[in-house]
Amino acid sequence: MKIAFVVNDIATEKPGYTTTRLAMTATRLGHDACLIGLRDFGYEPDDSLSASVASGETGKAYRSLKRYLDDVQADTRRHVELNDFDVIMLRADPAVDAVKSAWANTAGLAFGHLAANAGVLVLNDPSSLADAVSKAYFQHFPEVVRPRTMISRDEERLRHFIEELGGRAVLKPLQGSGGSGVFLVNMKEEPNITQIVEAIARDGYVVAQEYLPAAKEGDVRLFVMNGSALEVDGVYAAFRRRPGEADIRSNMSAGGSAEPVKVTDEMLKLVEAVRPKLIADGMFLVGLDIVGDKLMEVNVFSPGGLGSCGALYNVDFTTPVIEDLERKTGIREHYGSQLPNIQRATI
Repeated sequence: MKIAFVVNDIATEKPGYTTTRLAMTATRLGHDACLIGLRDFGYEPDDSLSASVASGETGKAYRSLKRYLDDVQADTRRHVELNDFDVIMLRADPAVDAVKSAWANTAGLAFGHLAANAGVLVLNDPSSLADAVSKAYFQHFPEVVRPRTMISRDEERLRHFIEELGGRAVLKPLQGSGGSGVFLVNMKEEPNITQIVEAIARDGYVVAQEYLPAAKEGDVRLFVMNGSALEVDGVYAAFRRRPGEADIRSNMSAGGSAEPVKVTDEMLKLVEAVRPKLIADGMFLVGLDIVGDKLMEVNVFSPGGLGSCGALYNVDFTTPVIEDLERKTGIREHYGSQLPNIQRATI
């Protein structure tokens, strides 16, 4: 299987990233795996698609993520046709380039869409990812799984909504990830909401979300593959992310810490509730962020934490992901182009 992992920039990838782990596992299993940066695509005069790629040594039994990534980043770039790939995984984080290179993620999705039209299996489905760039995508999931939410740029309306919530709410930008620009406001303590709203609204709309008291204990990141909770030998790919001191954000990139967690029936019911849309949208691998009995976010771009899961439970969660990609390429051999990308993504 020939597989490419699309990242923001090959040079800035880190050994501990989930994408690095997936690529190393694919390489170790004998697949031709490589990385492509968002700036490395090309549309050629003959209408073909190309990319500049870098990879480790195919089939090498890498044990060190650092050694693997060192080999990839030191590799001499080579030009390849995208049509030669069996699978392309879109793993770039839109928030990384949101300020200085907002065009980058849009370009990556556009090339992903072109590759899918050419018959390459592209995951997650690029058409659905284009819709998911905005946090408004989250509002398409069942109301029962979501906290109460308002999206607006009107400070007075936001103030009124926060008062309805009892004076406490989480404010964040409509676009972004990684915990960037997230604020907990408390009207009783008279926070300067004006400045917070203005700061967020400079780059777009403001999301005001019901504050859930259970958030004090952090959230649970639960991986979902093909619409079902990712599980290996009875162990779920899930962990609790606890926020740092005096910080409401539990994102690992924002200083959160990982702890083992028991996946409850309530959590699995949330998976059941969102499964139909995830499957319909071709969302192969996603991360659900759960607080209490609610979903705070559905990360469909580059959910991280498989390494944390593996370390906590001594379980390899990356191999099942690559093995499922192998299965999907077999489906193409039987059905050719009869099935559209969005269906093949989660079948």
